[in-house]
Amino acid sequence: MEKNIPVNTITRDIKNLAEPTGNIYETCVILSKRANQIALAEKKELAKKLEEVRGERDTMDEVFENKEQIEISKHYERLPKPDLVAIAEFENDELYYRTAREDAVSGKL
Repeated sequence: MEKNIPVNTITRDIKNLAEPTGNIYETCVILSKRANQIALAEKKELAKKLEEVRGERDTMDEVFENKEQIEISKHYERLPKPDLVAIAEFENDELYYRTAREDAVSGKL
């Protein structure tokens, strides 16, 4: 995730967000599903990294004072929020999405 994505929320024109789909509600559903995908992937990645660090140390004292664990957690806290990543991907035409109507027309339900 080395993209230039703001870490703070910015004001956006709702008409511009709705333009690709023609409906702001469809856009919100697309963005919410993508943000959930990103959040889940980050959560799995973080859990895996923390488990690797946790597996290296066995004593209770080292677990509570593990600086590597703290640094890993801080790194993930500094990343842009999943919803901001999803919006950036949507605005840059990096998302693939389809609607149920398109599937029904092509017979792929």
